[in-house]
Amino acid sequence: MLVHNRGARWAVWAVFLVLFVPLFALPLLVILGASFATHWSGALPSGATVEHYRSATRGEALKALTTSLVTAVTAGLLALAAGTWAALAGAALGKRWRRVLDTLFVLPVAVPSVAVGLSVLVAFSQPPMLLNGTPWIVIVAHTVLVAAFAHQSVSAALTRLDPAYEQAAASLGARPSHVLLRVRLPLLLPSLTAAAGLCFALSMGELSATMMLYPPDWTPLPVLIHAATDRGALFTGSAVAVVLMTATLLVLFAVSRIRTRASYR
Repeated sequence: MLVHNRGARWAVWAVFLVLFVPLFALPLLVILGASFATHWSGALPSGATVEHYRSATRGEALKALTTSLVTAVTAGLLALAAGTWAALAGAALGKRWRRVLDTLFVLPVAVPSVAVGLSVLVAFSQPPMLLNGTPWIVIVAHTVLVAAFAHQSVSAALTRLDPAYEQAAASLGARPSHVLLRVRLPLLLPSLTAAAGLCFALSMGELSATMMLYPPDWTPLPVLIHAATDRGALFTGSAVAVVLMTATLLVLFAVSRIRTRASYR
């Protein structure tokens, strides 16, 4: 810790706990407690049950979880590919054009996601790209929303790369494609995996744009949670939310293991 004085260190920890518990830990604990409850009329929930989890892991909820996973993985990979390509191309541009490229990628996250959903709906509701009513329109919207994070992550990693590796490979006669595939991308692998995990997590929790676009046969889990809480099934919605968080964390844990191994290569 940067604070070396013992008293100041305890003060920093106290401030951290005061901020962390009510802002971050308590809301999650409330959702977890509600997922096991049948009633909540006092300070604590009552009527412990796992029935909500039976509903949250079968039937419509299980299908929605699969939909969310497929959407997040597909959108995350597409965003990673687009963001990485743009970052690599932008590295060869001048400072002015690189700033323009960065602005274009950041623009979708600088405006409300509802506006992004509406723009995707209008853009892909007419031929020749008629995606309205298909799962692809949801995937496209998620890709647009999370691509900025992939682009920014890879762009930042590119600025930290030591050019000596690429110069050494080029001096030995390696073609540009060989330098890219065997030198540059392996060096970027920790940043690529981190960007992939971030894109996946953001896609798993996206709701606003999804509500405007999803077809009836492609309902992601956040939409199902919103529908459950909207009709008053708060405890069932909490259990589904816990399932969503658990699935997201498990995938992020797997990605972090890959990133750790890539960092030691």
